[in-house]
Amino acid sequence: MTGNDALTQAVVLLRGAGIADPAGDARRLLAHAMGIEAGRLTIHLRDDIDAKAQALFFEAISKRQTRMPVSQIVGGRWFYDRWFRVSKDVLDPRPETEILVKQALCEPFSKLLDLGLGSGCILLTLLAENPLATGIGTDISPLTLSVACENAKALKLEKRSLFMQSNWFSKIEGRFDLIVSNPPYISADEMAELAPEVREHEPKIALTPGGDGLEAYRAITARVMDFLEEGGRLIVEIGPSQGSAVCDMFRAAGLQDIRVLPDLDGRDRVVQGRKPT
Repeated sequence: MTGNDALTQAVVLLRGAGIADPAGDARRLLAHAMGIEAGRLTIHLRDDIDAKAQALFFEAISKRQTRMPVSQIVGGRWFYDRWFRVSKDVLDPRPETEILVKQALCEPFSKLLDLGLGSGCILLTLLAENPLATGIGTDISPLTLSVACENAKALKLEKRSLFMQSNWFSKIEGRFDLIVSNPPYISADEMAELAPEVREHEPKIALTPGGDGLEAYRAITARVMDFLEEGGRLIVEIGPSQGSAVCDMFRAAGLQDIRVLPDLDGRDRVVQGRKPT
């Protein structure tokens, strides 16, 4: 069986399972099974696939038919040009979150705190891009922290990062010139509308706090002024309809210079505020 033969069969299977991009997903999974970079797959499609690669590929296709995310099948995902391991215990890093990272990098920082760090993609990317900074990442889940620790070691950032099991600020001491968070923000009513890849395969605790989806922002803004240096920034990712409500929380907390940044589709995606000097 050649690569083209395998792709043809897989696309039919994935299309039948309702996958939005069956050809794209099949190509990523075939490259993974063959142990080659996705960008080099085309030049190998006429080659015969050995039995081991065939078995790995169609096992991966079977998992994808259940709507398991491709990143969980292959074990990771690229984020800001770096590879991050993911599992069922962390959110799949998303391109929209790179907007938060880019905004954080617009100004210098030396002491960083990431609340609810998940895979560690935000914290570790910021540390990698700023070699003079140190950072603390918190999460309530020890399984999540384990994944983040693995990513820190893979990126050789374990000496500049510290991971703590903490419910937002509960175990945190000291002050920081940059605090970031991509907290759970999907409302209870919106959960049913999510794609099966998200709703059934990613950790619910990282997706929604229940209710109106704003509880994490209330918890963060209630105490953030105690942990920000003067002039320090708080930057959070939000849902597209939450900009106004989160800005109100920032103002009520005493933050200034509040900005809402859009994603590539023009929807509200990131809110930044600053502690007065």
